Amino acid sequence: MAHKITLIPGDGIGTEVTQAVVRILEATGVKFEWETFLAGAEAFEKYHEYIPKELIESIERTHVGLKGPIGTPVGGGFSSINVQLRKKFELYANFRPIQNLPHVPTRYPDVDLIIVRENTESLYSGIEHEVVPGVVESLKIITEKASTRIAKFAFAYAKKNGRKKIHAIHKANIMKLSDGLFLRCARTVAQSYPEITYAEHIVDNACMQLVMNPYQYDMLVMENLYGDIISDLCAAFVGGLGLVPSANLGEQCAIFEAVHGSAPDIAGKNLANPTALLRSSLLMLHHLGEHDAAEKIRVALEAVYRNRDLLTKDAGGKAGTSEFADSIIAAMQGGPQGLKPSI
Repeated sequence: MAHKITLIPGDGIGTEVTQAVVRILEATGVKFEWETFLAGAEAFEKYHEYIPKELIESIERTHVGLKGPIGTPVGGGFSSINVQLRKKFELYANFRPIQNLPHVPTRYPDVDLIIVRENTESLYSGIEHEVVPGVVESLKIITEKASTRIAKFAFAYAKKNGRKKIHAIHKANIMKLSDGLFLRCARTVAQSYPEITYAEHIVDNACMQLVMNPYQYDMLVMENLYGDIISDLCAAFVGGLGLVPSANLGEQCAIFEAVHGSAPDIAGKNLANPTALLRSSLLMLHHLGEHDAAEKIRVALEAVYRNRDLLTKDAGGKAGTSEFADSIIAAMQGGPQGLKPSI
């Protein structure tokens, strides 16, 4: 039986990386039925809507989406498509594992962090208005419901997956009511998980501590804006946003996406690296219960990363987007000598 997936290729390099990832997914032998829709500026040109109602209906039907990068205008224009989709489908948990790939030079080898970010409120929601000309007010909303829910998600994941420590990241020394509420909720949930070490770090100190020694952390849970900043910071430990996955999870639906930009300057040139979306698709496969297929791609991806010539130029190789996908597929199929995954 085929998995029905809503596919949002995105814009810029989105179409290229999405095509590459779809080819790799289908090469696993898992059956998919793709429902493909535009979103963002391209959708507006065609449908006069940034998120067409047909796209919304598709996600309501499939409950699973795979999304390429979509550009968001800075300082004007339409609201972030990512934020709108997260709010619409109550995708309250943003889940970002941070792990190294072979032969990607970084300051920190063997990083293994999990960032859990509340995804529906706080300043990142973009609730703002102009009070009078020259004065703008942005609202930071923190609720007990959302704070408790994301803490429960983090601790339940930690228990199920053998993680030993969770830090709640906050600024409750200054925002005593809003971040104070977030901490009280996290502390309450932590009491039900005595086997997991619970600690708290102020967000600015956490950024410094991460840069000095990321190995002191295991899982971090935080509100929306802090999560946006810290997840990008942690991506730098393993090579940047072009290499890290992201999942937006709710009770009914889930959307898996690349979180890097749409890079319109290299669009259509067969230069883009599909690794971030591919690793996000592995999270999707696990979500669908296709664990063997996810493992097959993961092993093949690591095998390809051990051969620099097979990588895209941003990763120091010579391959284009499509050739990189060809190499992953070859590695999954036993491939030429040197591509065979090492055990």
